[in-house]
Amino acid sequence: MTQHTVDINCDMGESYGAWTMGNDAAVMPLITSANIACGFHGGDPATIRKTIALAAEAKVAVGAHPSLPDLMGFGRRTMHITAQEMYDLVLYQAGAVAAFARAAGVPLHHVKCHGALYNMAATDEALSTALARAVKDLGGHVLLYALAGSKMVAAARQLGLGVVQEVFADRAYEDNGTLRPRSLAGAMIEDEAVAVERVIEMVQRGQVQSHGGKPIAVSAGTVCLHGDQPGALQFATTLRQACAQHGIAVAAP
Repeated sequence: MTQHTVDINCDMGESYGAWTMGNDAAVMPLITSANIACGFHGGDPATIRKTIALAAEAKVAVGAHPSLPDLMGFGRRTMHITAQEMYDLVLYQAGAVAAFARAAGVPLHHVKCHGALYNMAATDEALSTALARAVKDLGGHVLLYALAGSKMVAAARQLGLGVVQEVFADRAYEDNGTLRPRSLAGAMIEDEAVAVERVIEMVQRGQVQSHGGKPIAVSAGTVCLHGDQPGALQFATTLRQACAQHGIAVAAP
């Protein structure tokens, strides 16, 4: 009997112009939620349209993946922004994806920030509140995907916004529950077997071991699969098989 259900989300549509990133077409049928780049760190209007079409065909939930305006740095460089700028950035970018989704006949299901914007909001109450307000103002009961246990989760709940707590298969955690910065050794979990084992532990037991060896309590509503990583297709396949073997259902929230 299935005791747990988890969503598998993946960052999609991050190609730009003549430059291609990831294998979206192959990975799409293996996930349940797609976070589609909005143009500020990757993606362009045609890529957004094509990626939404792929998601619609695979019956995958469509989400917006807003970023800091940092195309050259792929949205991974921290910038100082105000709460108002957070609101404007999210509403602007998610609104563009929502328009393409509406044209394709599918709803905008969720918003998940990308890279540095995500990490900044996770620890900053003012930014988290502005983010949650922007998502709520999109209307249509759009959900916020947020780092499990972070300030984003608290801000969404304070505003009565639907929130899905997110965990990461291939990222190490610090003792305080934040993601280990990519600039530090051990930030990425590169062993597929270890990553899958961590996902099962997070879903079934509600905990993950930090980089320093401390057990961290997490609520795993959705697990992130990074589509730009080498071997993403194989990992997605293995993860789906492991979920089936452990009686974990996979579905969008």
